[in-house]
Amino acid sequence: MPRIQGQIINLFHKTFLLLSFVLISSLPLKAATRIEMVVNDQPITNYELQQRSKLIALTTRANSALAKRRAREELINETLKLQEAKRVGVKVQDKEVDSAYASIAARLKLSPANFSSALKQNGVNPRTLKKRLRAEIAWSHAVMRRFRATVRINESDVIAAMQSNGAKSNEKTVEYNLQRVLFVVPEKASKALVNKRKSEMKKLRSRFTSCTSGLELAKGLKEVVVKPVGRRLETEIPRANLEQLEKMSVGRLTAPTKVSAGYEMIALCGKRSINSDASARQEAEGELRNKEGQQMSRRYLRDLRTRAVIEQR
Repeated sequence: MPRIQGQIINLFHKTFLLLSFVLISSLPLKAATRIEMVVNDQPITNYELQQRSKLIALTTRANSALAKRRAREELINETLKLQEAKRVGVKVQDKEVDSAYASIAARLKLSPANFSSALKQNGVNPRTLKKRLRAEIAWSHAVMRRFRATVRINESDVIAAMQSNGAKSNEKTVEYNLQRVLFVVPEKASKALVNKRKSEMKKLRSRFTSCTSGLELAKGLKEVVVKPVGRRLETEIPRANLEQLEKMSVGRLTAPTKVSAGYEMIALCGKRSINSDASARQEAEGELRNKEGQQMSRRYLRDLRTRAVIEQR
């Protein structure tokens, strides 16, 4: 009896497999997804290739054959970039991708929703573009993390770039002498404690009329850290802080700003107008750093491709 039961179960199992094979084989071929390429054991499907080809054709007006060739290269590079970013610990938040996506839509004078609809009308899934954006954001973080300490710009190169740009050296700029005053407040502090600290900050600001006496006063308060920021040109100061400093008198404190450790105020201890080529210098150095970064990025990707196992099917 057990032998007969085993034969019946075995027959039922074979019949089920046969029916499953027949059902799968009867599906339309166009609905099937096949693997086109494998990059370090990570597959890239024909659907991804088709979608990327459509996106490239839409944005560059390339013909279908050229768009497909570009799509292959782009997807291989993109996969390597995402793999490397993951390896070095880079994590891209969804809000970063959404922000980049919204920026593209805004340049086209569309809302993100309308932009998505326009892509769909042209046969492109919006996720295709978002995946490309995620890869580029992750790659920029990975490149910056790897090469931040290695990029060196020579002073002679900066001067040469300024001269080629026709930069003038007699421009005026404002130099600020700043001190940081931090009121430490725990992240999960009670509302009562936060209000108490805000009251202390308000009182300090009202009594702060010079850096000489005001900073000593701040140092005498509990859980208050005073740290010099030093001399900063207006081009080196965040816009939000600069707007406050431009309206302040020397010897006063800015309004408190929430930071991770508590609340921060900036003391304006000096302000003067000087002749400087700082703005032109900053622009020239930025251009040189960007150029060097692009070269390093290409070398970085070239090295990844050299070591990669890429199988095209």
